[in-house]
Amino acid sequence: MFDSRLVQIIVGSLGETLYMVGVSCGLAVVFGLPIGVILVITEKRHILENPCVNQVFQAVVNIGRSIPFVILMVAIMPFTRLLTGTSIGTTAAIVPLTIAAIPFVARMVETSLREVDPGVVEAAQAMGASPWEIIIKVLIPEAKPSLILGVTITAINLVGYSTMAGAIGGGGLGDLAVRYGYQRFRGDVMLATVVILVLLVQGVQVLGGALAKKAEHRRS
Repeated sequence: MFDSRLVQIIVGSLGETLYMVGVSCGLAVVFGLPIGVILVITEKRHILENPCVNQVFQAVVNIGRSIPFVILMVAIMPFTRLLTGTSIGTTAAIVPLTIAAIPFVARMVETSLREVDPGVVEAAQAMGASPWEIIIKVLIPEAKPSLILGVTITAINLVGYSTMAGAIGGGGLGDLAVRYGYQRFRGDVMLATVVILVLLVQGVQVLGGALAKKAEHRRS
């Protein structure tokens, strides 16, 4: 069974994973939300139609989503080192996690905003609302439940990405599974890591679903 030292290591690894996922998810929303909004409002017949801008952002998001996370993590090591002073560890792992999640969030936001009834937007325009007011007071509030579910999915994906990051020097549960489970032939540690990850994902899913339902009730 687990001794007290190993329990401390498991708890510490869980904390590192939560830290990586929480910070990278928050940063991805900060940068991905505006990009997703731009993807919607600049498309044809929307409030700020601009095909050139739309195509540029579409291309950037498509390229960002097409790069496998492990390759991305290795490719941007110099950039990561420039920002954090190191290319290994939990703080360093946040950089590629964030960059990988931004285009994903942008697409989720784009999908959510497209679900908003065009009639609501047209009504706001008829009342003289500016594009900024339509974004802040119409598009985002109307899409809030879907946006919350999108952030939930992003967080769940980041849990998986953080495990991959941990396996190559990023710390967290991935590092725990490799160093204390695989390399030391500790099947119990591997099993504990899997159980913790399953519970973590389930917890994120339940929390996100509850927040989305709450937002749906408030909107209706």
